[in-house]
Parts: sequence; structure tokens; C-alpha cells
Amino acid sequence: MKILVVGQGGREHALVWKLAQSPSVSQVYCAPGNAGTASDGINVDISSDDIPRLVQFAQAEQIDLTVVGPEAPLTAGIVDEFKAAGLTVFGPNRAAARLEGSKSFSKELMKRAAVPTAQFSVFDSADEAENYIQEREETPLVVKADGLAAGKGVSVCATKEEAIEAVNRIMRDAEFGDAGDTVVVEERLDGQEASILAVVDGNTIIPLEASQDHKPAYDDDKGPNTGGMGAYSPAPLVTPELMDQIISQVLVPTVDTMKKSGCPFSGILYAGLMITNQGPKVLEFNVRFGDPEAQPVLMRLKTDLAELLLAGARGELSKLPPLQWDERASVCVVMASAGYPGPYEKGHPIRGLAEAASLKDTKVFHAGTAQHGDQVVTNGGRVLGVTALGNTIDEAKLKAYQAVKCIRWEGAWCRHDISDKAR
Repeated sequence: MKILVVGQGGREHALVWKLAQSPSVSQVYCAPGNAGTASDGINVDISSDDIPRLVQFAQAEQIDLTVVGPEAPLTAGIVDEFKAAGLTVFGPNRAAARLEGSKSFSKELMKRAAVPTAQFSVFDSADEAENYIQEREETPLVVKADGLAAGKGVSVCATKEEAIEAVNRIMRDAEFGDAGDTVVVEERLDGQEASILAVVDGNTIIPLEASQDHKPAYDDDKGPNTGGMGAYSPAPLVTPELMDQIISQVLVPTVDTMKKSGCPFSGILYAGLMITNQGPKVLEFNVRFGDPEAQPVLMRLKTDLAELLLAGARGELSKLPPLQWDERASVCVVMASAGYPGPYEKGHPIRGLAEAASLKDTKVFHAGTAQHGDQVVTNGGRVLGVTALGNTIDEAKLKAYQAVKCIRWEGAWCRHDISDKAR
């Protein structure tokens, strides 16, 4: 079987690496890929948003399965185009991808499905949003750009002034372009976050092991939101009883309501949850593997990923046996460029990759990297996802940070407390 992975981040490197381990897979391509995917597969110089060329490549190479990594091509309808060309593809179509592509669509669907989530209001006018905030009691709010904003369109606000400033940045200053034409204003939820990913084929839901992401840039959850500065799996917060509750109250009603609404969901359903005193509540839905959650979760998956995703694409998940998991824990630490999540430089040579790769039970997943001759250089804000397995979460953390210490480039930095919440 020949597989095409679409995308170029750490999630895509993890997918390429895991899919290449399948006995049924002869070759894994990645478009456009990065320096890491080039070592575990074959890079194809086609942008992830160039859907016509991706379709042409898949047809010419007789690709058996295409796995779409990032959200942008999914919301742009890549799955619809591949299916129209008679190609097998894993991911939601354009209509179903609105679960991530439009926060207002997602929140309204949760309301219809009675999925627990924060109380919210939707605004197309900055003036109306501002008036709503001014008239409320002084309670913490969250202001979200409706569309895709690379994980940065969410502002958690302690005061009315902060919330109004967020509305100004998103709507009046158009910090996120068209994604901010509409905003969702909702109550802030308190608790610990958890990420639940499930493989779905429209009918059958197969949850993956729980993980926890770290969105704020700096230690102790300080600083601006990022695409994710690290993750670990399993998340002890998510007990078997809580997972049963999440499946029955979140995953099942969401998939059922999507089907009843005429846009059945197939692909990865990612529920970003806040575990509150009232139980789990959905912060947001994504429609693809999380990044960096995919890295520690896929490190622990023992089941053949290619067979799993192919069954998902074909609507045959009900035929599969239960998933098999490595009982050990996994921790992923993201190493970032100086300035991220703001402006950053590219092109800095990265040293120590071979030394880190030589460490046992460790994998360095590339995210924002490029190959310049025989040198790997930085090519993004989040550069590497240094991931390790350990008998305990503390041991996995120790191994991951030992590998981090091997790697250097000008301005490299990371959080130092990834997985500490598991204690």
C-alpha cells in the first residue's frame, strides 16, 4: 500500500513515521513535508493547499490512501475533491470540517446535541460584541475568532477591558484576517484541560488514549497562547469512568447530530475538554490529529495505524479488534524559535539531532525544519517535538528533556514543565 500524508508539521512527521512501520505499507509520501519526513518517507514538493496538484499526484502514483494532517485543506474541501476523483482519503469533508473551521457552527451544533460546553454568544458586529461585554457582570470571558487562526485566535480574558481589547484586535484590527469577521464570546471555564481524539467513520467511534496539551507559551501556563508547547499521554486526569462519560456525553451525541444534520463525520474527531467541577465540558472541536498531541499518542499506539485509518476511510471500523497500546507513558516537549508565537527568524542551523536520536525510546519529530544541503535548519515557530517513552510520566519527562539538552540552535527555547500537571 502506498500512502500520501498531506502537511509539513510535527503531526505529519509522527504520521509518516508511524505509517511507515506498517507491514502493509510499501511507501509513504509527504507533501510538502519537512527535514524529518524526508528521513522517514519521501517528500513531495506540493503545498498542502494546492489541492488540484495533490489529486494529480495521488492519481499518477496510484496512492492507496491519503491522510490529511492540517485543518486548512480539510476546511477547503480536499476530501471532497479526492473522493470526486475516486481516491481513498481519511478525513472529514468540507461540510463536516466546519466543526473546526467555524466556532459558531460548532457551538450551535453542541447546543442542538446537548453536549456540555460553555455558555456563549455569537457576534458579526464589533459594536454589538462590545456592548454585550459592557452590559455583563465582571466575570472572566473567552473571546474566539470564528475561523481558523493557527491555534492563536483564542483570548482568555480576566476583565471586561481585556475582552473588549480582544474584540478590537480580532474584528476591528483584523489580526486573523477573515477568520475574525465573526467572534464567539463565552464564559471562561475553570479546571484542567484534556485532549480526547477518536477515529470515526460516520457510525463507529474508536477513542484513542487521552493526552494533555500545553497551550500557553511559558512555564506555569503564563504568556500568550500558542499552537501547543508540549503534550503527554496518558492523562491520569481522564479515568476510565470519566472516559466513559466523555464518550456518552460528548463523542456519541456529536457524531449522531452531525449525521442527522446531513453531514456525517468521518476522520479524527478531537475534543478539547475542560474538566470542571460539573464534569467535562467542550472547549473546542478539531477535525484532525492534534499537534503536538499526535506525537506522544502515536508513540504509544501499537495497533497498525495504516490499517486503522484505511478502515476509517472505508467505513469499516466496526470490523477492527480493540486497539493495542504501549503501557508506558510518553512526553513530547516542543522546542521553538526565539520570538514565537510572535515574529521569528528562519534558517538557523540545528545541531545535536543525531545525538538526541541515539537515545533509547526517544524520537525527535520535526515540525518547522528544512534541509539545506547536508544541514537541517529552522523553518518555523515550533521547530521540533522531542518525544520519549518511560515507565512513568516522570521518567518519560526526564528522557525527553535529556534529548532536548542535546539539541541547539540560536534562540532555541522550550517550556520546562511539560507533564507536571500529571502529578
